[in-house]
Amino acid sequence: MKITFLGAGKLATAIARGVLDAGVAGAAELTATCRSEKSRSAFERRTGVPARSDNAAAIAASDIIIVGFKPQDLLAGLQPLAGRFQGKLVISLASGISLAALEEAVGPGVAVIRVMTNTPSLVGRGAATYALGQHASGGHAAVVEQIFGAVGEVHPIKESLIDACLGVAASGPAYVLTMIEALADGGVLMGLPRVLAARLAALTVAGTGELVLQTSEHPALLREAVTSPGGTTAAALEQLERGAFRSAVLAAVRAATERSRELGRPA
Repeated sequence: MKITFLGAGKLATAIARGVLDAGVAGAAELTATCRSEKSRSAFERRTGVPARSDNAAAIAASDIIIVGFKPQDLLAGLQPLAGRFQGKLVISLASGISLAALEEAVGPGVAVIRVMTNTPSLVGRGAATYALGQHASGGHAAVVEQIFGAVGEVHPIKESLIDACLGVAASGPAYVLTMIEALADGGVLMGLPRVLAARLAALTVAGTGELVLQTSEHPALLREAVTSPGGTTAAALEQLERGAFRSAVLAAVRAATERSRELGRPA
């Protein structure tokens, strides 16, 4: 399985590291490309995988192309490479850009898959979803599950739901990090040392997420179990409701989803 990453950023680094650690492919079967010498050097240092600046040569030597270009640069970046993807699987990590647009950019008959993943892939806890293009087969889906399963969970979905997955999972870490920051700041306000407050906040969020995953209980039921009548947690939850905490999170998911859809519309 020879894989090229077009773009050598954090997600590419995380995926490459996961693929190597899981034994999906060896370092000799991977390569990456990037215009920035600094980014290429960082990728090589963190993965032991060579990075170059020549996209065309890297594509020619690979079976699977994982495209990590920014959405606004993606189609323009693929245009000069059209015709070089025949017989290869192209995996796009970009938000907003539809399978139809990708298929037109890479050339007729090419297997294309859209994947939406997130930065917890850096620690092997990624949440990825994928949608198949019209030329992608079950075998191609198995390849995606093997690659992205090396850095977290993978779920197939309809393309119409990809943008919503971005709103929840791809952008979600930013919401959670804001929550961790605010929780730690609250601890500092109440007298805790900042280092301890930050660690307690991160452990609380990580542990609560694991609790939901391991018990499969609805979050509301788990919340009720720690909310005593007239207790401290009930008092705290009242303040969150006054601050429209839940509505703000809902609005954040909606905004990210709608922005992703906007990125895919012609200018």
